[in-house]
Amino acid sequence: MHLSELIAGGVIVRNGDDARLIPAIKTVYGLAELAVNKGCKIADVIPDGGEAVDLAELAANGKLDVPCRHPEPARMYLCGTGLTHLGSASTRNAMHAQTQEHVSDSMKMFQMGVEGGKPATDEVGAQPEWFYKGPGTEAVAPGEPLTSPGFALDGGEEPEIAGFYLIGADGTPNRIGFTLSNEFSDHVTERINYLFLAHSKLRPASFGPELLVGDLPRHIEGRSRIIRGNEVIFDQPFLSGEDNMSHTIANLEHHHFKYAPFRRAGDLHVHMFGTATLSFGAGVKTEDGDVFEISAPAFGQPLRNPLKTMADTGLVTTKQL
Repeated sequence: MHLSELIAGGVIVRNGDDARLIPAIKTVYGLAELAVNKGCKIADVIPDGGEAVDLAELAANGKLDVPCRHPEPARMYLCGTGLTHLGSASTRNAMHAQTQEHVSDSMKMFQMGVEGGKPATDEVGAQPEWFYKGPGTEAVAPGEPLTSPGFALDGGEEPEIAGFYLIGADGTPNRIGFTLSNEFSDHVTERINYLFLAHSKLRPASFGPELLVGDLPRHIEGRSRIIRGNEVIFDQPFLSGEDNMSHTIANLEHHHFKYAPFRRAGDLHVHMFGTATLSFGAGVKTEDGDVFEISAPAFGQPLRNPLKTMADTGLVTTKQL
């Protein structure tokens, strides 16, 4: 089952090729809240009926939003983990290694995941890299521009899977589902020094258009493309799912939600699980107007967003009160 949300309000449920607008439900957040309060699955609170819709047409016309938003954007957290996928270390190590023989902190972190990122069900595994991207205001709908600030040195895509979580009244994280994500980052800034990673991640990210409800497939095959005008300038496959990762999803979830401030009732968390495919690693320099396209059959409609560079606002000064 897949869920989508209309920018104008309304939730679409898709089962196979059949998509319909759910009657009387305006948001996926509201639907998830209802399921949490009733102590049941989301499928159990979806009413019957509703008009049939053409999901591909809605996506093409820019009618679909991020699949789930919090009604208060400041209570929606965009975070993620890196160096979680087999093969993800080579690009990062090349960015941070001082010499060919040097083992960077990135490679050390990756190796920790390989050795201890998939613990037994009742055990805690290795702690992954973690990053913060911003509040819900930075969640970009499919089709909308991913904006790069004027001071940025680069704006590049990261094709990832993201999980959406609603925190229940008792502090329990409830996973709503998984979506495609473009974890937009500044890799040139990151390459200067590993400690600039936090700076490089403070950018918007896009999600959707569809949210997969249920378990994440163990093996996911997708494609990451960049389209410039009528030309495809980058086209590579990406793999995800636990069969292609050095961590389990449960281990990554634990190391995020073990922090009490991340278990505040009613908050919405979006957690991105990392990637192993970057156009930056292939030497691509993105330009204004380039369109990022991330797709995987398991997630239905592809996620597309153009790149837009904002004007530099110059020096930011504070005002003494």
